[in-house]
Amino acid sequence: MNNITIGQYVPGNSWIYKLDPRTKVILAILFIVMIFLVPTLEAMLIAFGVFLIIFLSTRVSVIRLIRGLKPILFLLAFTFILQLIYNKEGKLLYSFPMQIGLFQLFIMIGIVLLYAVTKKYIRLKMIYTLLMAVSIFLVLWMSRFDICSWSDFTFDIYETGVTNASFVFIRIIMMIGFTTLLTISTMSTDINNGLEWLLAPLKLIKISVSVFSMTIALTLRFIPTLYEESRKIMNAQASRGVDFSEAKLHNKVTQIISLLIPMFVISFRRAEDLSNAMEARGYVIGAKRTKLDELKFRFLDYFCFILSLSLLGLVIWSRFLG
Repeated sequence: MNNITIGQYVPGNSWIYKLDPRTKVILAILFIVMIFLVPTLEAMLIAFGVFLIIFLSTRVSVIRLIRGLKPILFLLAFTFILQLIYNKEGKLLYSFPMQIGLFQLFIMIGIVLLYAVTKKYIRLKMIYTLLMAVSIFLVLWMSRFDICSWSDFTFDIYETGVTNASFVFIRIIMMIGFTTLLTISTMSTDINNGLEWLLAPLKLIKISVSVFSMTIALTLRFIPTLYEESRKIMNAQASRGVDFSEAKLHNKVTQIISLLIPMFVISFRRAEDLSNAMEARGYVIGAKRTKLDELKFRFLDYFCFILSLSLLGLVIWSRFLG
């Protein structure tokens, strides 16, 4: 469960826990808007420095954020490499002469076989996979032999490619970081109350805001729960001899189906239990409800509003007038 950050509340006593949930939702939206308005890499690096200061001041575990980035590491790496490959503008920083031939093919096959045999014994599989990918790159670059060579090409890295790749990489990390701060420091009920207050104007066009906000809050709340249930099912099937990592393609399809069916059953069962519990406590869809704790803005909330709006104005000025 330590690897899950979305939807999991972690108790704490720093300043971010003292903010009103409405303030945290608004600040998360404002900061994401700011991220998309940042014009240059230099400004993005400054924004990333501000993000690090904010994140460290909340005293939320950095390790938890890094673990939460694990599911999107492939997306980050793929985006970074794609930007390097397709951006051919600006100054040429470095050129890697490559060669593909019979010699390189044999070495790459050996690396892939070595990876397939040894990966189940490696704990840090993502780092191990990255090292194997780097090894294949080095084989294509350093093995300059003309024996049975099929193709020679050059992998060029340009200044614009590095700039755009770094820009997108930092942007994605900051987006994940701000949403992580929101969900880690705010309980699902508080997120529900905050969203309901923020979306209150939609009631004028006959949209059931309370149902919409409750749906979002319950979705965030059940992400770590369903993850834990899936882990239990996988461990139970592993005890019966099922190996999800080592199997042929048709066997993996069968294993995934054997995982999805109990997950659907558990999800419907959880949903039924939740609906029964809500009805037992007097919850009626669309009915007006009162709250035990009324939300109130305090000095810290107004201070954060003023500071975030000032930063937003600075970003807008740097983009359109700077």
